[in-house]
Amino acid sequence: MRNTRNSWMRGARAVAAVACVAVVTACGGGDIGEQTQANQEDADAAGGECGELNMAVNPWVGYEASAYVVGTVAQEQLGCTVNYKDLKEDVSWQGFGTGEVDVVIEDWGHPDLEKKFVAEKGGDGSATDFGENGNVGIIGWYVPGWLAEEHPDILEYENLNDYASEFATSESGGQGQFLGSDPSYVQFDEAIIDNLGLDFKVVFSGGEAATITAFTQAEENKEFLIGYFWEPQYVHAEVPMEQVALPPYEEGCQDDPAKVACAYPDTPLKKFVSTEWSESDSTAVDLVRNFNWSNDDQNQVAAYITSDKMSPEDAAAKWIEENPDKVEAWLP
Repeated sequence: MRNTRNSWMRGARAVAAVACVAVVTACGGGDIGEQTQANQEDADAAGGECGELNMAVNPWVGYEASAYVVGTVAQEQLGCTVNYKDLKEDVSWQGFGTGEVDVVIEDWGHPDLEKKFVAEKGGDGSATDFGENGNVGIIGWYVPGWLAEEHPDILEYENLNDYASEFATSESGGQGQFLGSDPSYVQFDEAIIDNLGLDFKVVFSGGEAATITAFTQAEENKEFLIGYFWEPQYVHAEVPMEQVALPPYEEGCQDDPAKVACAYPDTPLKKFVSTEWSESDSTAVDLVRNFNWSNDDQNQVAAYITSDKMSPEDAAAKWIEENPDKVEAWLP
């Protein structure tokens, strides 16, 4: 758990609260702090309530950015008590049925979990699909920019074996090293390597931060590196990377995890929530349902956290202050 807010406040359903949220000039001037207080007073008068909001925080900074922006709006505008919980993806879904998790704000596509927890997919009904969050996830195989520039043929998977020895490390056992990230992420790289006949071995970095460090050093030191990476991710603006072309994704090519021999699909990222929570009268339900932003929005908050060394709370607050119109559109 990253942080537990200690005070209960009332949520906002009143028309007056909606009309005044974040649009300071429309309500006679004043700063955001004054406006938030006015919203809370209107909420008290309307009798709305948010209650607790249990937000899963999966282990990558883009997710953290989304979670804290929604959580901060929920706390400051709707009076929620927000509990941030550091959890892996599959563990987050298990929390829907126990009441430990209300919201997974960024899902990268887990048909196996949907079949287990979403009623429409044959699951137990503890999870509900709340639609897309506006981000589009791109997973792929990447090399540092210098390598793509000096050896452009390396961007075709058919040529990778010609360079396998250059990628070898003490951990790859004589084969080329393919750098995985967190093994809990959605990934089929071991199967892709085997099924395409590539002389590489997956070695997991352990997480996002270690992967970013590896790509940064490989670019700075002109080292051979190939690995799993993704977008949206703020570091693409700082470290040049190029994607290796794999056989194109086709519907069904990832249905059998052992037989995958294709690229990852571009994935519109979704929100999943606890069904029980979604049917409650919490004012945060509509906030989460309405939440939608772009890859650029997320990358901006992620850069505040990582490059500018801001806390997630401060990074979220900065973005919210800079984007009042977008925030207003999410509010109930």
